[in-house]
Amino acid sequence: MPTPSRLEFIYLLRLSRAEAFAAPTPEEEASIEAHFQHLQEAQRQGCLVLAGPCLDGAFGVVILHASSSEEACAFMESDPAVRDGVMKAELHPFHVSLPVKT
Repeated sequence: MPTPSRLEFIYLLRLSRAEAFAAPTPEEEASIEAHFQHLQEAQRQGCLVLAGPCLDGAFGVVILHASSSEEACAFMESDPAVRDGVMKAELHPFHVSLPVKT
């Protein structure tokens, strides 16, 4: 079981406009690039567990460590693609039962 200081959360991402998967507008493309940079920074800080999209564009996932649901929600809402309305997100508490071993 995770300790209270290192909880895990998952947020699911879906494009607000399905066509943005194959043909994003310049604004959507910029927002998605900022989203990627946001996740790279979380990775550098050690709070990102994993992130990535389904290759068919159905949805993406972000799994992160946070000290509370409020912190996780703030991170999700500060994601540029979510903030800009390019993606819709839903947050859930999560537990990594079998971490990837490297």
